[in-house]
Amino acid sequence: MFSLSEENYLKAIFHLEHTYKEGVSTNALAEEMETKASSVTDMVKKLSEKKLVIYKKYQGVKLSKLGRDTAIEIIRKHRLWEVFLVEKLNFNWDEVHDVAEQLEHIRSEKLINELDKFLGFPKRDPHGDPIPDAAGNFIASNKTLLADLIIGDSGICVGVKDSSAAFLQFLDKNHISLGKEIKVLEKEDFDKSMLIDLQGNELRISSLISENLYIKIS
Repeated sequence: MFSLSEENYLKAIFHLEHTYKEGVSTNALAEEMETKASSVTDMVKKLSEKKLVIYKKYQGVKLSKLGRDTAIEIIRKHRLWEVFLVEKLNFNWDEVHDVAEQLEHIRSEKLINELDKFLGFPKRDPHGDPIPDAAGNFIASNKTLLADLIIGDSGICVGVKDSSAAFLQFLDKNHISLGKEIKVLEKEDFDKSMLIDLQGNELRISSLISENLYIKIS
């Protein structure tokens, strides 16, 4: 049994490990958690005592097997609840993150397994992120950022890097959603902005947008 704060730290470390391969720094974790570095250090020491992380001063922190398994379990619950909220309660995809943040801490394994079964064992959440199965396995994901495409490349929008309400609302406003085909028509050298074809409609987007959209190249 771990506290809500401890679970949130484990989830944050899990996500940051994809960027910080050699170990997540306390400063990076403090920025992610929006708190002071000293508070992060205290929490990391506590997690280390519980064998959830491996921490070496000046070398950063990594999840232990127990810590990783716990983080994946939390992520699974979060993403299943997001699917439930969108598919069964008619929430918009920009409304579910904060609610799922609360629901992910429910500890009943039976409830989550039954929820997974009730939803038909979904593979991805409403934002395109893979949902771990009961054993903690993720499905392989073949995707790239729209920003990395060159003129003439095209593919299907399969996910978002930024799942904030503001970004998702921007996508809705411009009719950009998962499953839509996008083709790069122009790409500016100066600011990396793009002119894209969105299933027959041309749209100019900033680099900030293209750096937060995942595409499966066709």
